[in-house]
Amino acid sequence: MGIETVRDEASDEAADRRERRGWYFYDWACSVYSTSVLTVFLGPYLTSVAEKAADADGFVHPLGIPVRAGSVFAYSVSLSIIVAVLVMPVVGAAADRTGRKKPLLGAAAYVGATATTGMFFLDGDRYLLGGLLLIIANAALSVSMMLYNSFLPQIAPVEERDSVSSRGWAFGYAAGSLVLVVNLVLYTAHDSFGLSEGMAVRVCLASAGLWWGAFTLVPLRRLRDRQAAPAEAADKEATSPGLRQLAATVRDMRRHPLTLAFLLAYLVYNDGIQTVISQASVYGSEELGLGQSTLIGAVLLVQVLAVAGALGMGRLARVYGAKRTILGSLVAWTVTLAAGYFLPAGAPAWFFVLAAGIGLVLGGSQALSRSLFSHLVPPGKEAEYFSAYEMSDRGMSWLGPLLFGITYQLTGSYRDAIISLVAFFVIGFVLLARVPVGRAIRDAGNPVPERI
Repeated sequence: MGIETVRDEASDEAADRRERRGWYFYDWACSVYSTSVLTVFLGPYLTSVAEKAADADGFVHPLGIPVRAGSVFAYSVSLSIIVAVLVMPVVGAAADRTGRKKPLLGAAAYVGATATTGMFFLDGDRYLLGGLLLIIANAALSVSMMLYNSFLPQIAPVEERDSVSSRGWAFGYAAGSLVLVVNLVLYTAHDSFGLSEGMAVRVCLASAGLWWGAFTLVPLRRLRDRQAAPAEAADKEATSPGLRQLAATVRDMRRHPLTLAFLLAYLVYNDGIQTVISQASVYGSEELGLGQSTLIGAVLLVQVLAVAGALGMGRLARVYGAKRTILGSLVAWTVTLAAGYFLPAGAPAWFFVLAAGIGLVLGGSQALSRSLFSHLVPPGKEAEYFSAYEMSDRGMSWLGPLLFGITYQLTGSYRDAIISLVAFFVIGFVLLARVPVGRAIRDAGNPVPERI
């Protein structure tokens, strides 16, 4: 009997490891979209397509509304966020109510992958097709990431959650780096492959969708659905429209004010992180006078070093706890921005040093924030609460760009604009430091890790 028990435990442990490895592969699958499509290729290409369709004044007219061609990409991203905010709470509540997270994850992933693959047909003046596919793909990514994140509390014991989350981020950054290298070779040497520049971009876009769809098969084979928690499983509001369901989720979170306090801190410092990511290229090109090849190389360097950063900060969290490690990363973000303020113009080497600093803290900040939040989620509410987390991650990061833009408008200096973002890391540090995470975890009904 004892031998059978040992065998059963060994079998269960092997199954858990297999499931965790499968979970990592969804980051591997979808991060290529974020890197190659959203960060590098689609913005400039969709803008050029819209410009071909523009009138003499530079406007296109979707549904009769005059829109500057250069704004099509930004407006499409904004619309995708609105769609995601409406859909995520409904899907999250349904996932918790039914326990059927895996098929919902698969549906969201393949909607996004199909839309991304369809970008191959984005040529000529088909800017409406490009905008529609971007809205679908970006919203689907947000929904799928919410479901993916909600598996974390179920597949990783409390003492391993930081390292599991960090490995997931590392997988994603590694895939993004690998595919971006291949894409850049194809793009820069497109003549050697007998391709036009536009065709090379379309191949890069479509390849990200094919990669996303192919590697999603791994988590769909290995992840397991759990039975829904009986408590509150039949909540009537679980089938409510998006905004009503979001309001219901927020009302439920008010019963866990310390969870809300962490989410507020995360919203603030993550807004700073997302703004640095989105505006660093603007700072490099407009203030420092750097070329496109330098900026793309810096993006690749960030991706590569983010792998090491995520794994390294995961190890630090095992020694010092996730909260202290995140606080340390916010100090590092502040120092990095301060150094960026003093970068000399026309010096690519120093910009690569800045990119290295960003890469080393980027992955770990995100990975440990995800794992720490997973401890603060009441059992049975994983997908619903992670919909609020995902909205903080992707849907609420607008204050940073606003502050960046206002600072530049008032001062005419991108240096002043970039240093203004320090406020998000300082305020986020103060808010996070005030959260008693041990008590927050107990109040959520979860066991407290030895180091947190």
